[in-house]
Amino acid sequence: MHPQLELIADEYRSAQRRLHDLLRTVPVERWSKRAHPDRWSVAECVAHLNLTSVEYLPLLREAIARARTLDLPAPARYRRDPVGWLLWWTMGPPVRVRLKTIARFVPSSAVAPSLLVTEFERLQRIQLDLLAQADHLPLSQVRVTSPFNARVHYNLYACFTILPRHQHRHLWQAEQVWAGRG
Repeated sequence: MHPQLELIADEYRSAQRRLHDLLRTVPVERWSKRAHPDRWSVAECVAHLNLTSVEYLPLLREAIARARTLDLPAPARYRRDPVGWLLWWTMGPPVRVRLKTIARFVPSSAVAPSLLVTEFERLQRIQLDLLAQADHLPLSQVRVTSPFNARVHYNLYACFTILPRHQHRHLWQAEQVWAGRG
């Protein structure tokens, strides 16, 4: 796998380890508790990540299919476009910019932690598989439309870098809730 894509895969795996640390340390009864009425609980953070992954899977599949039709070689170095770079920069922890999400990405905390984690793991496997399918494709030449805002477009490479960074953002948020700082 291309070294830049391998780094993205490492970020996905790191997010999964981070979630497992939360599962080990946060008592089940605390997953649905909010530290502040305006902030999500640990369960809501994970549920939001699952909702996001589900929404992105068809976009990734379709973009990979389009990249295959271009019949162009993969570049020696992948690059994010400016919009993708900006989103990537704002996504990472610590949170620099707080954004209110749209209604369909607002999570519920009613799901048991074990089910949330099982679903997260299933979605991670699919995203890692899609990343592997994207290897050797011209990812910077294909645009993806954000499901959060139809006016926002970025290239597929940027999309692949944004998704695990978004996961780390909300896992950091969940860790802050558990630490009483959320």
